[in-house]
Parts: sequence; C-alpha cells; structure tokens
Amino acid sequence: MKGIIVVKVDRCLGCKSCEIACAVERSRSKVLSEAIHEHPAPPKGIWVEKGNTFVTPLQCRQCEDAPCLTVCPTHALHRDDRQSPVLIDGGLCVGCQLCVLACPFGVIRMDDDLHAIIKCDQCSQRVSDGETPACVASCLTGALEFKRIEDVLQEKKEAYLLTIERSAETREL
Repeated sequence: MKGIIVVKVDRCLGCKSCEIACAVERSRSKVLSEAIHEHPAPPKGIWVEKGNTFVTPLQCRQCEDAPCLTVCPTHALHRDDRQSPVLIDGGLCVGCQLCVLACPFGVIRMDDDLHAIIKCDQCSQRVSDGETPACVASCLTGALEFKRIEDVLQEKKEAYLLTIERSAETREL
C-alpha cells in the first residue's frame, strides 16, 4: 500500500516508543535487547520533540515535490514515483548534507557515527511485506497512523467542507 504516516498530535504522550521501534527495525539484530548494545547505535528516522504545550513525533513528510531530491547531486535520495517514499542509497551519498539544508521540516539528519544521512523511509520493506511501519505498530495511543494517501485527502476534503458548513451556519444566526 502506498500511504503516509499521519500524526495526531493530541494523542501523543511523548513516550518515544516510536523512536525505539524505529531504531530496533533499523538495527542489525531486529531485537531490542541486542539492538541496545550495537555500536554504532541503530539510527532512527523519527524523533519525538517537545514543544511549549505538546509533544510530537517528527519524521519525513515524504513531500510530493521533495526539495531534498532536487538538491542531491548524486541522486542518493530517490523514489520510484511521486507517491512512494523518498529512499537513501547509502553507497551514493557523499555526505554533502545539501538535503539536510533543503528539508523544510528539519527531519533529515546527519549521523556522525555512521557518516551518513538518516531519514524516515516509512519502513518500506515492512510495508511491501504487508505490515505497517514500525513506529505506527508500536504507538499504543494511535498518535501515528499509516493511511492510504487517497483516504487522507478525502478526510481533509470532508473536514474542509464541514468547516465551510459550520461557518455558513454561524453567519445565519
């Protein structure tokens, strides 16, 4: 399924289970008790950030017109089509960090231990195997959901129409 990870900020408790699940999924062992002893530490593609009034998981938004793709001089960042996740070919990455600078959300980072960039790839292997991304599967509060792009667009359209209807009702009063 081609989809996107949707964040519901009001449901996030900041427990960081998504961070742990992501790191374990990217580890060599795929087992938490072993992954915590790996060196370098397994990279994670999601970070839980604390704001003034809320906490939120941050990960690649898989932009339709992804600026990171445009600036990558070696095409280490690539995707199959506009609805596929942006992936990294570590063998092509030269560590110039232009993608880090170009990302409008600040979710591409340089891992100094690995000497490579890291970002969310939506657990593309898990998804192709019919599973949900590790962060979504680990989120007990439902703050992270993996949805078909078409469904997300339909939900946004319905929410927009509801807002217009409520606005019209308010004016009539």
